[in-house]
Amino acid sequence: MAHLLGAEALHLEVPTKTVFDSVTLGVAEGDRIGIVGRNGDGKSSLLMMLAGRREPDGGKVTMRGGTTIGVLDQADAFPEGETVGHAIVGDRPEYEWAGDPRTRDVIAGLVADLGWDAEVASLSGGQQRRVALAALLSREVDMLFLDEPTNHLDVEGIAWLAEHLKRRWPRGQGALLVVTHDRWFLDEVCTTTWEVHDRIVEPFEGGYAAYILQRVERDRQAATIEQKRQNLARKELAWLRRGAPARTSKPKFRIDAANELIADVPEIRDRVSLQSMAVSRLGKEVVNLLDVGVSYGDRVVLEDIEWRLAPGERTGILGVNGAGKSTLLGLISGTVEPSSGTVKRGQTVKVATLTQRLDELEEHLNEPVRTVIGRLRTSFTVGSGSKAQELTPGQLLERMGFTSAQLSTPVKDLSGGQKRRLQLLLILLDQPNVLILDEPTNDLDTDMLAAMEDLLDSWPGTLIVVSHDRYFLERVTDQQYAILDHGLRHLPGGVDQYLELRAAEERAASEGAAKPAARGGAGIATAPKVSAAAAPALSGAELRAAQKELSAVERRMEKLQQQIVADRERLATLDQSDYQLLNAEMAKIAAFEAEVGELEEQWLELSEQIG
Repeated sequence: MAHLLGAEALHLEVPTKTVFDSVTLGVAEGDRIGIVGRNGDGKSSLLMMLAGRREPDGGKVTMRGGTTIGVLDQADAFPEGETVGHAIVGDRPEYEWAGDPRTRDVIAGLVADLGWDAEVASLSGGQQRRVALAALLSREVDMLFLDEPTNHLDVEGIAWLAEHLKRRWPRGQGALLVVTHDRWFLDEVCTTTWEVHDRIVEPFEGGYAAYILQRVERDRQAATIEQKRQNLARKELAWLRRGAPARTSKPKFRIDAANELIADVPEIRDRVSLQSMAVSRLGKEVVNLLDVGVSYGDRVVLEDIEWRLAPGERTGILGVNGAGKSTLLGLISGTVEPSSGTVKRGQTVKVATLTQRLDELEEHLNEPVRTVIGRLRTSFTVGSGSKAQELTPGQLLERMGFTSAQLSTPVKDLSGGQKRRLQLLLILLDQPNVLILDEPTNDLDTDMLAAMEDLLDSWPGTLIVVSHDRYFLERVTDQQYAILDHGLRHLPGGVDQYLELRAAEERAASEGAAKPAARGGAGIATAPKVSAAAAPALSGAELRAAQKELSAVERRMEKLQQQIVADRERLATLDQSDYQLLNAEMAKIAAFEAEVGELEEQWLELSEQIG
């Protein structure tokens, strides 16, 4: 693959620490790279250095001549008086951009609900984000640098963006580098993962699931990574293998490797014990919504809602912005009164809500973390039954990633992610038995998300979650509901079913609406948000042939993997001063690895054909 960009011996310092020390990287055509790591370790700084937006303190970044790039920063800036339409297509004539399939697809996928002539300054932060993303994606560039592109996008928007990026360039062309904490998005889009940690950048083959598998193997072999992080990674791996059917579509030898690693890892949650504890704390009646409706004047938000929350229930709520998710949460918590119907709560119910704001911390901004926590409970029970464990507030803070030094830090000086974690801990220490999480993943990196999930796994109460982070939603809840057409619908098929229902709604709206070619893309706006060419169905004979070829490919990959392992072990027994022999052996191993890569591409193509 052709080389696009190279970084040599990058060095970067900030006043308090060295961020990178002699980092060397390369990007080639066809690369789809996800960048992960703890907040503050330099993910965005790395992206901006590679994009030419930030000068390193040492080293250099070189780019192939003529290569064009597009950059999405964390902050969106527009000229004063800029309109939505001009921000996206600039001064291009209407016939030109309206005739471009990519531009039409981007407009339909991201800004169909926005006024074409509306001033960008009048839009919300989330809407401005979508305009900035649409402006970038409608351009033709060789490389895309995206910093948190899924921020402010809902589940549908994230699914559309993933689909767009997967088919934006032909295979082996273009390059994508993306910083994001959205683990589903990483798995869906990226073929390589860079982990930023301890002043280095460590590459891993594959998306988030493959990265977790390799990181567990690395941690086991190195034996120098702290046990806590290793356990969390192994637990994450167990979820990836057991919890999400879509992630099991990987070659058999990889499934076997994952099964071997998690053979002694228990199920994510002890549901029987948690259910028993929830009933003892809550009783059999939690919150019942009986024929409930909510209206504001002539605007109906919810109607005919019938929902009985059970003790220990873990439910995710899906819906477009404005569908009524916050209203539904307010009915449960008691902050919203129904316009019709009845809301009944059990006598022992104690509801707590983790809001998108940080209201719980306002009165504590000038106090050290230790003082804030010390005023509350002296211990917190984690786990259930024989596995129950009493933790002090300090131990609980450590479990959520706080260091001893940070316990003396005033709340106002904490990072956004640290404030978010402290907010959750304050709520949990108050011992609610019904917990509502409204977009809880904001400002958290992937390791801290795993720590939060680990803590929630042992929380014995009723949990209601609204989140655009699909991975988190599927990970911490056992079922999902959607708000559709003012009502509440159960989703046995989870998020995939929700996206199918929304796509069907979009198609129905498109078929039933007029399609005038007015300026602003009125006809364009009705296009489905996610579109992909359907693969033709195989005949019986073709299907059998494809299945046979798939099995042969899997057998060949497994043999090659075994050969690679054996050859690497044999390298250690050779004469280390015989460079010619060592180079020959390494070349042979490299050839085997290249063949594995080609076979994996073939395996994916055959899997898509078979369905």
